[in-house]
Amino acid sequence: MPITTAEELLRAQHIGRCELVRGELRMMVPPGFEHGQIALCIGCRIDAYARPRGLGVVVGETGFLIATKPDTVRAPDAAFVRAERVKGPIRGYFPGAPDLAVEVLSPDDRAGEVREKVAEWLHAGAQAVWVLDPADRTATIHAAGHWPRRLGPEDVLCGGSAVPGFEIVVGEIFA
Repeated sequence: MPITTAEELLRAQHIGRCELVRGELRMMVPPGFEHGQIALCIGCRIDAYARPRGLGVVVGETGFLIATKPDTVRAPDAAFVRAERVKGPIRGYFPGAPDLAVEVLSPDDRAGEVREKVAEWLHAGAQAVWVLDPADRTATIHAAGHWPRRLGPEDVLCGGSAVPGFEIVVGEIFA
């Protein structure tokens, strides 16, 4: 029986790494070692800043239900959700987009698919999407109503309205 809803996907965790996009299951290859290091690094750095200040919750590769009928469940490499949006324990997928979604590019990522994910995150209500590119050690900031901004290794990546006060030198993410 095909999986076409978020509820069905949640019950079928044995099928491996995948996302549900407009009711269509998309299988995904597990990320490589470098990819995992980068995702963990940025997630840990945001968490180390946000947690003591009570700003919110950081998660990695967690499902977010960002559209229904047909259902779309996406899982960014790292994400931040403001504290006031996390009401008690959340079973299953988070309802809605994170405030910040972080996508780490893999060598086989297609530009069109990355643009699609960024657009979906922003349309679903994410304040920002950061696309981290290990190949050239850059971060591209996407925010609704703004042109994308590409930062080099020496530039400072700021949390903006998604994670107020957070800052990191882009090159440190890839160290």
